[in-house]
Amino acid sequence: MTKKTEQKTQNDILKEVEEDLVDDNQNEDLETQLLEAQQSAKDNWDKLLRSQAEMENLKRRTSKDLENAHKYALDGFVKALLEVNDSLSMGLKLAMDENATLENTIEGIELTNKVFMSTLEKFGVEAINPVDEKFNPELHEAVTMAPMPDKISNTVLEVIQVGFTLNGRLVRPALVIVVQ
Repeated sequence: MTKKTEQKTQNDILKEVEEDLVDDNQNEDLETQLLEAQQSAKDNWDKLLRSQAEMENLKRRTSKDLENAHKYALDGFVKALLEVNDSLSMGLKLAMDENATLENTIEGIELTNKVFMSTLEKFGVEAINPVDEKFNPELHEAVTMAPMPDKISNTVLEVIQVGFTLNGRLVRPALVIVVQ
């Protein structure tokens, strides 16, 4: 071989070695990037699994809370009604006493009714007692009409049965007699 050819071959070998070194460095960089990407993917997968588990737990807790809310929604109302029941029981006991008078019994019943109505109001139940008001078919149910020349036509003359609303929604209309 000639010296030029030998140099050329050495230069070619050096270039190949340099290229191999560059390729090895690039491979190492790519391997590092791959390992980092795999670790990131694993971390994200763990986060996803944790998030799904948290969502399932939240769903179960919410479901249980909702079930308890439905199951015990009337708890406060029942406790308030027990006070009315206690008042009724005490009134009956006093009415059966041999020293009981009709006036005392009536007073006890009136007080019990007052406790009962205040309990209903506390929970958004309001009475509809429309005496002398204009007849409203959305809140009142006319049982009959009575001619009354001294009264304004289409007004409530008498309430036969008091009506009730719950938070503004009609539960039971008032049964009324209307002026003809």
